[in-house]
Amino acid sequence: MDQVKSRLDQRFSGPGAEATPWRETERVLEAAQLFWITTVRRDGRPHVTPLVAVWDDGALHFGTGPGEQKAVNLEANAKVALTTGCNGWEGGLDVVVEGEAERVTDVARLAELAAAWEEKWDGQWQFRPVAEGFSHEGDEGIVHVFAVRPAKVLAFGKSPFSHTRYVFG
Repeated sequence: MDQVKSRLDQRFSGPGAEATPWRETERVLEAAQLFWITTVRRDGRPHVTPLVAVWDDGALHFGTGPGEQKAVNLEANAKVALTTGCNGWEGGLDVVVEGEAERVTDVARLAELAAAWEEKWDGQWQFRPVAEGFSHEGDEGIVHVFAVRPAKVLAFGKSPFSHTRYVFG
């Protein structure tokens, strides 16, 4: 991503901590196998669920069935947060991506994303692009595909603890 600026938040960082370089945070987004997505129900309650995602071309991409709770929530409110990292206290990097989920319906782009899913998981996730999103071999259902371009990204480092905010633009 062009022109990403990082800023260390001293209030939540330990002595000697430095801002996590964007490339390190981006590597976590590229390698993560599991993300937790937070959407908001129509009545304002949060909905959190795990899913797989692909970081590609400066955005996180995920899929969901049109009847799943997160898809229903996105119809009313496209704002989401996706988190990944590790649950250990002393090591790793936890990352939060905030933004708005936008449907991907361009079949050429869906073909690129299907290839990215297949490559990332050594063929375990195989999708066929169709006008509405993805389909699975032997499955009648459609998967809606969404892209989330970051509005805000936070990275939480450990040993020493650091809190980095990224600004895009």
